[in-house]
Amino acid sequence: MGVLDNVTIGMTAEKIVTVTSEMTVGHFVEQMPQVYATPMMILHMEMASGSAIALHLPEGFVSVGMDVKVRHLATTPVGRTVRATSRVVQIDPKSVVFEVEAWDGERKIGDGTHRRGIVNVTEFEKRFGVKQLAPILD
Repeated sequence: MGVLDNVTIGMTAEKIVTVTSEMTVGHFVEQMPQVYATPMMILHMEMASGSAIALHLPEGFVSVGMDVKVRHLATTPVGRTVRATSRVVQIDPKSVVFEVEAWDGERKIGDGTHRRGIVNVTEFEKRFGVKQLAPILD
């Protein structure tokens, strides 16, 4: 049985966040505006992607980000709610490709693709000297 046998095209998930000042480009870079930062948008897209397949992987396996191609289309101020969505569009032997989007209400603020590799946690820890993978943040 393959590690991706229970993952199917079309699986979806989303991550909903309220933009805080800690999520803005101004929080990370002086003199920049207090608007939703591109790296935070990508993080939320990655989190949605991981959630879409996490419960369908065999015990002892997780997905890790390995490729991101994303456009940030519009600014979002502090206090707005962002919904990052992810949908499985391609399944390869050792990775999964997702179509990702981010929305501020009815306005699309980002889109692109994201690829996640599938790893055996025990083998990953041995190979890279990692003691424990960080838990998925909600």
